[in-house]
Amino acid sequence: MAEIFEWSGKTTRGVVESGEITANSKEEVIAQLRKKNIMPTIIKTKAAKKPFAGLSFGSAGVKDKDIVIFTRQFATMIDAGLPLVQALEILSTQVENKTMAQTLSTIKNDVESGATYADALKKHPRVFSDLYANMVAAGESGGILDTILNRLAAYIEKAMKLKKKVKGAMIYPAVVSSIAILVIAVIMVFVVPTFSKMFTSMGGTLPLPTLFVMKTSDFFAGIGGLITLVALIGIFVGIKQFRRTETGKKTTDTFLLKLPIFGILLRKVAVAKFTRTLGTLISSGVPILDGLEITAKTAGNKVIEYAVMDIRQAVSEGKTLAEPLMKSKVFPPMVTHMIAVGESTGALDAMLSKIADFYDDEVDSAVDNLTSMMEPMLMVFLGGSVGFIVIAMYLPIFKLITLIK
Repeated sequence: MAEIFEWSGKTTRGVVESGEITANSKEEVIAQLRKKNIMPTIIKTKAAKKPFAGLSFGSAGVKDKDIVIFTRQFATMIDAGLPLVQALEILSTQVENKTMAQTLSTIKNDVESGATYADALKKHPRVFSDLYANMVAAGESGGILDTILNRLAAYIEKAMKLKKKVKGAMIYPAVVSSIAILVIAVIMVFVVPTFSKMFTSMGGTLPLPTLFVMKTSDFFAGIGGLITLVALIGIFVGIKQFRRTETGKKTTDTFLLKLPIFGILLRKVAVAKFTRTLGTLISSGVPILDGLEITAKTAGNKVIEYAVMDIRQAVSEGKTLAEPLMKSKVFPPMVTHMIAVGESTGALDAMLSKIADFYDDEVDSAVDNLTSMMEPMLMVFLGGSVGFIVIAMYLPIFKLITLIK
């Protein structure tokens, strides 16, 4: 019987990929992946979703805010001289999130058994990312764990702020557009049919705008509305399934980066995230090749991920970071030139942080511009659509008044 398997592996270029395959056994999955020149590292049967699994009833997943609070408190305890195990035990009993508490308790047991703190963290990738674990490993080896933890907390806080800005930019036009479409739908389905019955009973020839609105209303009030709803759901599900594939992610991410308004914003976000992540890793003592690999995994965009992995390959061959960055044509020229200066002066981590701060401000400006641009456009769309419907419905009445006079 065929099952769905989740897999993760590396291509011949060293790019980490993951996805799902329907097969009869793990051996069949391995054979399919090898045909695609992918060396599998993890293959497991996909767990069936439980009813109401998407809802939260007291056992919510760990949020970024939980990680920040824990990291700050843990850094303070380590700086105060508390032993690692004791600090973990105290925090595991006082955190409110149950998942976080269980995770910290398991980490404490692993550390007591002789594992390093970083190795214990790596066993929980859904809570602590590769970036987090590798920075902790660098802090442990360098004897500056408290400093690294504070740096991590600052990084996560800035990443949260950046994510909030982007979400705010996306939510506003989506909400206003939804309200506009809902208002127009209510008018077309409930208001226009009342006028249609009156005009039909009166007889005569109706103006073209009125006929157009009436026919459109009849379509959406009847089977057309259901067809449109099913089509929209089908498109949404189709895009979601397409994005589960490696080709789908790359295609959609390329399309998003090329969008006129949102594309510019997403590119600035990608640059800010890349420079912030890589700068934080390098300043914490993580080797540049490991830093580039982690940065690629956390990019959140396949186009950026592939570009960073190509840059990593070039750096491993002895080239500077700026040279392959310029050839990728993904990052702006200013970024590559500033990184080149940082490399030549030996202050790459500081330069990356400066670029990240600059692009954080650029994202702020882009979000403000987007909001100020979208607001009048959406108002014109809503006002124009409702105005056209109202005028179309009143044209026959105006004509009738003229005939009576």
